[in-house]
Amino acid sequence: MILPYAETYGGEAVLLYNLSGYTCHEWQELMLNDILGVNSEGLWTHTKFGYSVPRRNGKNEVLTQREIWGLFNGELILHTAHLTDTAHKAYERLENRLLNIGVKLVKNYKALGQEVIEILGGGRIEFRTRTNSGALGSGYDLLIIDEAQEYTTQQQTALNYVVTSSTAKTGPQTIMCGTPPTAVSGGTVFRNLRDKCFAGEQVNGGWAEWSVDHKTDVKDREAWYQCNPSLGTQISERAIQDEINGDDIDFNIQRLGLWIKYNQASAISEPQWLDLKADPLPELAGSLCAGIKYGKNGENVVLALASKTNDGRIYCEAIDCRNQRDGNSWITQFIQGAGVKKILVDGAAGTETFLRECKELKIKGAIAATTKEVIQANAEFETMIANKVLCHSAQPALTQSVTNCQHRAIGSGGGYGYKTLDDAIEVALLEAVSLATYAATSVKEARVQRVGY
Repeated sequence: MILPYAETYGGEAVLLYNLSGYTCHEWQELMLNDILGVNSEGLWTHTKFGYSVPRRNGKNEVLTQREIWGLFNGELILHTAHLTDTAHKAYERLENRLLNIGVKLVKNYKALGQEVIEILGGGRIEFRTRTNSGALGSGYDLLIIDEAQEYTTQQQTALNYVVTSSTAKTGPQTIMCGTPPTAVSGGTVFRNLRDKCFAGEQVNGGWAEWSVDHKTDVKDREAWYQCNPSLGTQISERAIQDEINGDDIDFNIQRLGLWIKYNQASAISEPQWLDLKADPLPELAGSLCAGIKYGKNGENVVLALASKTNDGRIYCEAIDCRNQRDGNSWITQFIQGAGVKKILVDGAAGTETFLRECKELKIKGAIAATTKEVIQANAEFETMIANKVLCHSAQPALTQSVTNCQHRAIGSGGGYGYKTLDDAIEVALLEAVSLATYAATSVKEARVQRVGY
């Protein structure tokens, strides 16, 4: 997804890099042209540029090529990585290329985690490991996000504004480089940039990737060449053949650049959850039960409902998520109108107030969930998912919450609650539904009186 540009400094970058004794691959030259493209005003066409290339193809060398051009043109650069070792290797790579070119290094500080290179009459680059607060207060012209699949929203908050005050003639630029997220990848920013670029929603954004769009046979050599631009030069077929180890999904991600459409790191996967979508909606056969969760930091409160169905399952649904400052009247009015029989409430921020209001309004069946009940609710919730006795209407917000969660330890007996993989997603939606589902399974239904003569 490349925006049109008036001209490019890509040719300059290629010439500078080739002076180091190394030679740009053809695909790297194309990348530099796109990254270093400028508009009619001489500003970067792509102020944010992301690219994803399978491992060992030389994607990090593109960063080095871009950094050499930046140093020769007086840029202040911050190169960040997920791991200290990765950042140091990037420093060593750049130092080697600059020394081969014959550049005079005014400053060359090698201390692990604090590497700095400054060239005579040119720019300066710092190498750092990313943290949730690193680089706050510093200003740069170019921000590099290496290992971007691990780039979190918290780290983005810390780094988002470090290039805002750039005085470079071409303006500020941020480059994200990585591979598709795997089951152990913790970042979401890289995926979000990709999604926005494909949707045409990322202003001044560019994206490039080498990938398959669906799970592919790991022995498909044509796919190997399609997804690995350095195959035949930097990578051999034999090396790829040796990587096949039985984990076809991992091979598809790491070697074929496949972007899995669900979050593998989630405790509940998207395929698992969507497999429970009720179509058509079932007929309810039990009492309506509610789960109410007051979220962390006193921000949101969620109301969810659940009920037994006539086919022996439990149907669950999120009713609404509102700011706690809106009060509880919308919840109590809904509960009174719907005839909810049992209500489980959790969350220190608002439980006591809600129960007091229920007492004043003479709403029966509202109780504060104990830690033991929360643990039991979550365990039973996942058991019902596994046994396919739970169903829902696939609400987008609830699906997002459920399929982007991880377990967090609560209690002292190995129990768990939930935390979100993305701070922009409200985990209280999942927690409220879990409580409502547990209430529906444990509610005592009124026995129908039978009179005989």
